[in-house]
Amino acid sequence: MRHFGHLAPEVRRGLFQYEPAEFTARSPGRTLATALGATLYCPATRGSLAADVVKQNRRGVVSMVLCLEDSIGDADVHAAEDNLVRQFEQLAVTDALPEDEVPLLFIRVREPAQIMDLVERLGPAVALLSGFVLPKFTEERGIPFLEELAKAESAAGRRLFAMPVLESPELLHLETRAGTLAGIARTVDKYRERVLALRLGVTDFCSAYGLRRTPEMTAYDVQLVASVIGDVVNVLGRADGTGYTVTGPVWEYFRLQERMFKPQLRQSIFTGRAEELRTALIDHDMDGLLREIELDRANGLLGKTCIHPSHVLPVHALSVVSLEEYSDATDILRPERSGGGVVRSAYTNKMNEVKPHRAWAERTLLRAELFGVAREGVGFVDLLAAGARAVGGPEGEGGVEG
Repeated sequence: MRHFGHLAPEVRRGLFQYEPAEFTARSPGRTLATALGATLYCPATRGSLAADVVKQNRRGVVSMVLCLEDSIGDADVHAAEDNLVRQFEQLAVTDALPEDEVPLLFIRVREPAQIMDLVERLGPAVALLSGFVLPKFTEERGIPFLEELAKAESAAGRRLFAMPVLESPELLHLETRAGTLAGIARTVDKYRERVLALRLGVTDFCSAYGLRRTPEMTAYDVQLVASVIGDVVNVLGRADGTGYTVTGPVWEYFRLQERMFKPQLRQSIFTGRAEELRTALIDHDMDGLLREIELDRANGLLGKTCIHPSHVLPVHALSVVSLEEYSDATDILRPERSGGGVVRSAYTNKMNEVKPHRAWAERTLLRAELFGVAREGVGFVDLLAAGARAVGGPEGEGGVEG
């Protein structure tokens, strides 16, 4: 697998100074945590799941969550489990997708017992499974999930990752937040090798107060949500070696809505035919998504939960490292700079402080390895346009996130 691998080689060469690296489900955890990108959620009730995985892989998706939790009704759980097993078996024998090119596949379960049950029922097809998403994660709820995952990993004979979802009311409520975060930290630290990334369940946060943001608003405009994101990153996203990858919240919108506020996409960055792309993005409520992706990274988040394929390309395009970022990062990490100091950027528009910016530079180079470095003059508009041409436009068929 590789990001933008669905683009023709000559197109990639024209876009990237350094192309995204290849990776597989067997790559190191730190690599995979960065490579998750836009993780597409689909309900496990879909009768076409195997075909959907193949289709979305060809559209640039590298990670998917097949959901047995909030995206399906309580009465549909057993049928969804049966369907999931059939779809994995079908995917395992298809010639359309070699095993090394299967996206990172995760199952979002409801209860710990489902983990071992599904691993046993999957049989040889478990080779296509990368792990499980653990809902409403707290210390009390999380330990049974992770203990069950350890047993299932042994039974499967392969590495299985956990992606806990931080979405419980105890985490949102101010009087219990600190204690809940401390408990989550103790739990994931105990199972650090199995925890690939932490996901934020912002929909559940909003529901606790009867809130729902409009397409013009990002998660950071909802102060209750923004405060939780800040505290989660503060405790669990540190760059000192103790932190984890924390992924961005879901963007809920993909249909045309009546617009109340002025579009946020600046017209000046769109020229020529790219103006058509700007119009399409606004018509599909993508301008708010683009702003939220930028705010995700500014607040220490990487990757994003997605419920619609049209969200994938914007997430990946805005994950590509610019040549200026790459230049600054490599300059900061030069061996002769190990003693610290301040140097002027080669772009002569900023000062790079070697010690304070080292962690940023290391993260930037890892992102550059997995998402590539754009050529001089190539921006996210060019990446979006190339990707849109490859997949036939911003529309698609999606799943659902709880």
